[in-house]
Amino acid sequence: MMNRQTIQLKLFAVLANHTPSGADQYPIEPGMTVEQLIEALRIPQEQAKLVFVNGRKADLTDTLNAGDRVGVFPPVGGG
Repeated sequence: MMNRQTIQLKLFAVLANHTPSGADQYPIEPGMTVEQLIEALRIPQEQAKLVFVNGRKADLTDTLNAGDRVGVFPPVGGG
């Protein structure tokens, strides 16, 4: 039996429409990076401005682990 790795995924603001079904138990491949996750979700990289993993800012090269909580935020406009 294969051990399935999952993360909790939350997409904010305009990215919410990219949220897949089952985002609370989103399956990932072992060794998957933040960048690969964004590609898999079909989110343009420039729209995934801030990524937090377990409450800490993450880089695109960071590797995801089973049980991680991942939040993706778009660029924030200001005035």
